[in-house]
Amino acid sequence: MALSREQMAQRVARELQDGFYVNLGIGIPTLVANYIPEGMEVMLQSENGLLGMGPYPTNEELDADMINAGKETVTAIKGASIFSSAESFAMIRGGHVDLTVLGAFEVDVSGNIASWMIPGKLVKGMGGAMDLVAGANNIVVTMTHASKHGESKLLTQCSLPLTGAGCIKKVLTDLAYVEIAEGSFWLKERAPGVSVDEIVAKTEGEIVVPDVVPEMEF
Repeated sequence: MALSREQMAQRVARELQDGFYVNLGIGIPTLVANYIPEGMEVMLQSENGLLGMGPYPTNEELDADMINAGKETVTAIKGASIFSSAESFAMIRGGHVDLTVLGAFEVDVSGNIASWMIPGKLVKGMGGAMDLVAGANNIVVTMTHASKHGESKLLTQCSLPLTGAGCIKKVLTDLAYVEIAEGSFWLKERAPGVSVDEIVAKTEGEIVVPDVVPEMEF
């Protein structure tokens, strides 16, 4: 059974380490804020100018002026800082973010990512994605394994305009967790109840499958 958005966020949260500065992209990545392990101190950074982002607010905590990069209302933890987007991008471009979590349309076996536009469709702009993939060494991409039409998003070569080249090493989909190395996808984990055969069938790019592929636990 494919992972839910919440389960994908839970799995990504296992990549966090105490003391990390983490940037969460729009969509599924923002949900990671709700699954930070208890007792772990992580500073979440939002490109619009917030360091120390907390989970989504309750009705009592709601502040319409406190938003993340996706214009969703958020909270701020103790010690948080609010600053300009120019300072925020200086942090990103300067390599001061320990982990970046992004969505994508496509990823290929060379570690290329396409995440910002589909030709012929209205796009508001690149946003901070290009800066994020250029300024981070540790990136996790979250996306569905295939499109709603059943077409693989894990490709031999991206077909859409690239956000970044050769920068992606880890991908979590609703079916599997894979790593990218040596021009191939390497299957590391599979979603509960999802077969290796289904993952292979829905992966266009070359995928290396070990003898044993553990199921993710939730």
